[in-house]
Amino acid sequence: MSEWSLPDFEQKICPPEALSERLAALPRPLVFTNGCFDILHRGHVTYLAQAKSAGTSLVLALNTDASVRRQGKGEDRPINPLENRAAVAAALESVDLVTWFDDDTPAALIEAVQPDVLVKGGDWPVEKIVGAAETVARGGKVYSIPFLHQTSTTQTLAKIRAAEADGETAQ
Repeated sequence: MSEWSLPDFEQKICPPEALSERLAALPRPLVFTNGCFDILHRGHVTYLAQAKSAGTSLVLALNTDASVRRQGKGEDRPINPLENRAAVAAALESVDLVTWFDDDTPAALIEAVQPDVLVKGGDWPVEKIVGAAETVARGGKVYSIPFLHQTSTTQTLAKIRAAEADGETAQ
């Protein structure tokens, strides 16, 4: 093969300014979730599959790199830049559309998307989920999905850094 095209999943990546047109084509009920999804792990993919099961289509909104840095997750976060995080997430079967937001919260994006179902991970009580009150007021549902796998990007990075430090000490 002399020329390879981009994989189909790349078409799931949608800049925020093109969202309204793309959303209209997605079957309802529409589920919305958001986060950094920096180093994808089992907890992430399980959570996203569970989120998708609450509706028919799943829109995943990623924090931009600047937004991740403002969250105080660490000087070197995100490890993977937005374009790479978006492509990896788009490759997942459970994700129908990937977009992003640069604000500290996805409130404006949630209002633009008007999801039927709003979902966050179990570390977010429903009453603290950004956009929950507005989603419920529109007749939508809001869920906090309990974690099945106790893993996180922060824990993974801590393990890597500890191993690196041990390796430097051993030399």
